[in-house]
Amino acid sequence: MQIVYSDEELRYYMRNAVAASPERPVLVDRFLDDATEVDVDCIADGETAVIGAIMEHIEQAGVHSGDSACVIPAPTLSDKVKNEIREATFKMARALDVRGLMNVQFAVKDEIVYVLEVNPRASRTVPFVSKAIGVPLAKLAAKIMTGMKLADLDFTREIIPTHYSLKEAVFPFAKFRGTDILLGPEMKSTGEVMGIDDDFGLAYAKSQMAAMPPLPLAGNVFISVRDADKPAILDLARGLQSLGFWVYSTSGTATALENAGVPVERLHKLNEGRPNVLDMLKNGEIHLIINTPAGPVARQDEVKIRTTALYQRVPVMTTLAAAQATLRALRSLKTKTLGVKSLQEYHSG
Repeated sequence: MQIVYSDEELRYYMRNAVAASPERPVLVDRFLDDATEVDVDCIADGETAVIGAIMEHIEQAGVHSGDSACVIPAPTLSDKVKNEIREATFKMARALDVRGLMNVQFAVKDEIVYVLEVNPRASRTVPFVSKAIGVPLAKLAAKIMTGMKLADLDFTREIIPTHYSLKEAVFPFAKFRGTDILLGPEMKSTGEVMGIDDDFGLAYAKSQMAAMPPLPLAGNVFISVRDADKPAILDLARGLQSLGFWVYSTSGTATALENAGVPVERLHKLNEGRPNVLDMLKNGEIHLIINTPAGPVARQDEVKIRTTALYQRVPVMTTLAAAQATLRALRSLKTKTLGVKSLQEYHSG
């Protein structure tokens, strides 16, 4: 699979990535740029349905749902959007006569809700949702499949927790030297972890500690983003600097930061000489990287930077959404106390 933004990118994909023929058709879908993806797990008994959770993805739509971090409850969706998602889920459960679990994937852009796919079965997120809300959904679904009703199981209303539960994917990249860590529409993760806290930032920080490597509390951050992301990176860079980080960039991103009055230290691109970001990574002088891809075909320099960071155990954010969540986590780590509670304590109320 490939996300293409122009005719030339489509031609490159058709020449180099596929063998097209009448027996092997190429399917083309419209892509929603800058959309938020949403996962919903629900349970139905043929008469009624109850939402298990509405999960908002951290990464934007386009990253495979199995690779994207997601959070319960959804922190940025409006009540209007969430209610529309609930109603659409209930209608699909009734129309499909679901008796057990069902998963729906939505995309939200400009307050418009799109249905990506619906699966009348359990999904990989069911264990995560069950821990987040304190209800064993798979166990209840098995009982419904034997003929019981949701009312018999005393689960008739959606539970919206007061704490944040954040799922993060775990990847095997370190075992496959030379593999690019860039996320896309094809699933690459081999596991997942979970962070829980009353504060979103701390929940995200805990998930990064579990997925490894943990977020740094200070040091140097290297920022290199595509042109479309340069306006949004300005506030992010200012936020990191307010927390004590020093920003390094190569020419394109550095110029955008300088024009906005953001202090930045320029580095050579890899083909321009030294010192460059690879030198600093190998010397332990870069502690966080924000690098969004410049195009569908990863530039050779970008791959070298991301893979070197992987081997040096330096966190790399390849989407703006993940970088913004990182900033929130760092602010929370700087200002709040990191604590631990059991699932039972979270659900005791």
